[in-house]
Amino acid sequence: MGRWSCDFRYLLILVAVAFIYTQVKLFSTQSEYADRVADAVEAENHCRSQMRLLIEQIGTHQENIVGLEEKVKRQEQECERLRAVVQDLEKKGVRSLIQDAQVPVAAVVIMACNRADYLERTINSILKYHSSVAVKFPIFVSQDGSNADVRTKAMGYDQLTYMQHLDYEPVVTERPGELIAYYKIARHYKWALDQLFYKHNFDRVIILEDDMEIAPDFFDYFEAGADLLDKDKSIMAISSWNDNGQKQFVRDPYTLYRSDFFPGLGWMLTKPTWDELSPKWPKAYPFLSENHKGRQFIRPEVCRTYNFGEHGSSLGQFFQQYLKPIKLNDVQVDWKSIDLSYLMEDKFVKHFADLLKNTKPLFGNDLVLKTNNVNGDVRIHYTDQSHFENIARQFGIFEEWKDGVPRTAYKGIVVFRYQTSKRVFLVGPNSLQQLGIQNS
Repeated sequence: MGRWSCDFRYLLILVAVAFIYTQVKLFSTQSEYADRVADAVEAENHCRSQMRLLIEQIGTHQENIVGLEEKVKRQEQECERLRAVVQDLEKKGVRSLIQDAQVPVAAVVIMACNRADYLERTINSILKYHSSVAVKFPIFVSQDGSNADVRTKAMGYDQLTYMQHLDYEPVVTERPGELIAYYKIARHYKWALDQLFYKHNFDRVIILEDDMEIAPDFFDYFEAGADLLDKDKSIMAISSWNDNGQKQFVRDPYTLYRSDFFPGLGWMLTKPTWDELSPKWPKAYPFLSENHKGRQFIRPEVCRTYNFGEHGSSLGQFFQQYLKPIKLNDVQVDWKSIDLSYLMEDKFVKHFADLLKNTKPLFGNDLVLKTNNVNGDVRIHYTDQSHFENIARQFGIFEEWKDGVPRTAYKGIVVFRYQTSKRVFLVGPNSLQQLGIQNS
């Protein structure tokens, strides 16, 4: 009995040892599994974190790719535009314009900005009379700014060369209330003339604006004027414009005058003159009297250009009264057959004095009525600017002075037609003395 009791105890001990071993083994296995599960969870979390980071990086790269694609697209567009400009220059450049080694009389540059419809009208007017003189007068369009319609319009013509002026420098006016446009125009003019005289090496340049039509004899007129410029250094420029060129004040398409007033609106100057002006080019208002140095301008009685630009930088100033009624010459004058030596400085003083000597002087009030009652030319003396403006207002001519000079004046004298044929001379206080005429 005692033996069996001992054996049973021994068996219990073995069972207990086996149970304990099993529990220890099970606990060890569970601990190892738990560690693996924790490692797996940590790995999964790390994987998810890396996945999110990768997704964010992909998104960022996609944005960068889109930005780069847009940048590449813009660059391709700009390259295409520049390629078109280069092709245009190669196609219509100066080499192709100057054929058979003939030296051009003058380059013709149309100053443009943002009026594509005006530019088209101007170009078509020029091309109407240009084909026979294309070699003598190569045409350029100089655009200020980046208006796409103007660029497209200009580059659509095979007969001309396109230039573009880009100026991002801010404009600071010298006086309050001044129009910024005048300063930008002055900058554009300097750039364009520098290009034509120094890059393309022309001897002369004719400057037009993008709102002008030309007369049938425009090119012949300027070819004759080029000869005058070369012979007489007292002539600063040749102009196609008469400020008092309204239909009621002009008659003779063959008559030309010297003037101390710069007419503008279609004018030609030489390279030596530009060599002098370019370094000191005014910021806004060109051809002030301080730059004249006693030189004068040639102008016609009947305009060789017509300004149709009612809307522009001058905001339509004077258009209805003074510009719209301008008479554009419609006669094909053979300038090559006309002796223009009377316009030379030494001869014109006598020529003009002789015209003045053959006039009837008028005094007092009712000057228009008195002029009507005279058959021939008349002269009317004024004492100062205010007096001149009063007389000009009665006849309807330009009253304005600029830089101390009445528009169109020669030695203070303004001449215009009245009642078709007779000439009226408005004579300044010192004009007769300057012409060597004794007061009469």
